[in-house]
Amino acid sequence: MLAFDTECHLFIPGCGFESPGLHSFVFKPLFTINGFEFNKPMLLALLSTVVVVWFFWAAFGRAKVVPGKLQMIGEAGYDFVRRGLVYDALGKKEGDKYVPFMVSLFFFVWMMNIWSIIPVMAFPVTSVIAFPLGLALVVYILWMSLTFKKHGFVGALKNLSGYDKSLGWVLPLIMVLELLQHLLIRPFTHAVRLFANMFAGHMLILMFTIASWYLLNGIGIVYAGASFVMTLVMTAFELFIQAVQAYVFVLLACNYVQGALAENH
Repeated sequence: MLAFDTECHLFIPGCGFESPGLHSFVFKPLFTINGFEFNKPMLLALLSTVVVVWFFWAAFGRAKVVPGKLQMIGEAGYDFVRRGLVYDALGKKEGDKYVPFMVSLFFFVWMMNIWSIIPVMAFPVTSVIAFPLGLALVVYILWMSLTFKKHGFVGALKNLSGYDKSLGWVLPLIMVLELLQHLLIRPFTHAVRLFANMFAGHMLILMFTIASWYLLNGIGIVYAGASFVMTLVMTAFELFIQAVQAYVFVLLACNYVQGALAENH
């Protein structure tokens, strides 16, 4: 029997604890259209888009000189990303054109993370690797297109390979390592950093939540209470991590754009 079976508790014969695992991140399709399966993570990603668009439309659709509460929150969030991330990395002159993209990216990632602690939803979309990979690919395409636009084909290759004649005989090795870093390692780690943190956080919350219910029997009630406290602690910590991961993801995106526009790395 599964640990999250409502009839399964400690000391009940034949009722062992089965910890959460990869199966906890696999969902049956909600519906299928011409072979395309639409599941819960896809629904939450779509809802994330709707929520973010609705929030900024409601906040700025009829902006006032004296802002209301929602507009104040929207302005604070927008200004946080603009000044704390974009301007710090790119400066005001270069950064202004990228502010809308970075603000959208930040709140979209954050919203997909937040679903983890919302009852019924209870799942971070970014713990499915396809979503961080897709977002990292968007940033990667922007990064590469800006690099080649700014420096031209030859200049971009020099920029990405760290070409420097003064390096002498180690130059070929440095160029190979730099190309690997820029073309493969950076986009890969950009996605995996977000995915791994949200995957691990959700796994821990699941573990303590399921354990709390499983131990709720006999003397195990004492341990169930401790496990429940840990569930609350991990949920509070996860709330912090969700915002941090959105921040880090956009911070790296800003740094990549800055590297594309810079004369030298």
